[in-house]
Amino acid sequence: MLKGKKILLGITGGIAAYKIPFLLRLLKKEGAEVQIILSPFAKEFVTPLTLSTLSERPVLTEFHNKDDGSWFSHVNLGLWADLFLVAPLTANTMGKMAAGIADNLLLTTILSSRCPVFFAPTMDLDMYHHPSTQSNIKKLQKFGYKLIEPVEGELASGLKGMGRLEEPEVIFEIIKEHFEKKKALKGKKVLVTAGPTHEPIDPVRFIGNHSSGKMGIAIAEALVDEGAEVDLVLGPTSENTEKQGIKIHRVTTAEQMFEKSMQVFKNEDIAILSAAVADFSPSNIADSKIKKEQGFQSIELKPTKDILASLGKVKSKKQILVGFALETDNEEANAIKKLNAKNLDLIVLNSLRDKGAGFGYSTNKVSILDNKGNKTEFALKDKTEVAKDIIAAIVSVLEQKK
Repeated sequence: MLKGKKILLGITGGIAAYKIPFLLRLLKKEGAEVQIILSPFAKEFVTPLTLSTLSERPVLTEFHNKDDGSWFSHVNLGLWADLFLVAPLTANTMGKMAAGIADNLLLTTILSSRCPVFFAPTMDLDMYHHPSTQSNIKKLQKFGYKLIEPVEGELASGLKGMGRLEEPEVIFEIIKEHFEKKKALKGKKVLVTAGPTHEPIDPVRFIGNHSSGKMGIAIAEALVDEGAEVDLVLGPTSENTEKQGIKIHRVTTAEQMFEKSMQVFKNEDIAILSAAVADFSPSNIADSKIKKEQGFQSIELKPTKDILASLGKVKSKKQILVGFALETDNEEANAIKKLNAKNLDLIVLNSLRDKGAGFGYSTNKVSILDNKGNKTEFALKDKTEVAKDIIAAIVSVLEQKK
């Protein structure tokens, strides 16, 4: 199950680092590609030579190679991995992870990663039970990181209690189980729209909005993690994804997004329309830049095509259609009206009144309403976690349609 899987293995400076070569051999024997990143102090406990020999890759510690000046990109490392395991994880590095500190290559790569992150703490029992440690563990879990709990036993201090790193064989089985789990959307094809649209006034100016596309991209990536093949129709944004399994269709205007969505939808099982599509576009587009001296009294607008309603008219009983409603007033009433009028299965509601939600943020606060009158409200979360909540709701609808 691990053949070809790309695993980042972060090692910090704890005595339990001596166990990691045994774990590394198990991963390699199963066919995984393993890239090791050491915290600066980890080298005191396990040698880079041992680890590089077993992993068949250079072990990374610094941001660059001092001999030839080559650069190790934490961004590329984060995008490369299918799973990130930090083991052993000391209290010091855990505190930095919880605080978002990035003062070495390991920590910076953790912040850049988009894959599931597992962490295996190890320390003396009083350190482990300290309120700050327990608070940091809970905070990392809120980020979506997976805890591999330490076990009870003899500790390096001579004390006995909780704090020993879980055995390599157990950690290995946890990693295998992660990759072996059934993908809820395996074999499903999904259309996702994301980002804004730009409606040109002249060759220089346009009408647009503040959408970044972050929410739609997070949804697309989460879909792939659940086994889906994704067609991402992406409006003009600097945001991007390099995750395998996502085919990106770049568009600029509402008309282009409409045409591409209609073309792709007929072959899809699910469509999630999270893009912030312009409701109006200029009736007449100037061939050349309108000079300031010329000015213009008004811009005549025409309504754009309603992508969501158009898909709702042609969708089959087996297809699932999900819309988004970004509201400022009468939020729930407007969302329900949109849900029913456009033949949706689900609608994701968020309000610009909620702090930390809406355009540009890495977080969002949503409610999900279905066409049977059910409503589920969620707390403010990172958009990657919001995406998982949306997918869980879609999986529930799929189960009902069977």
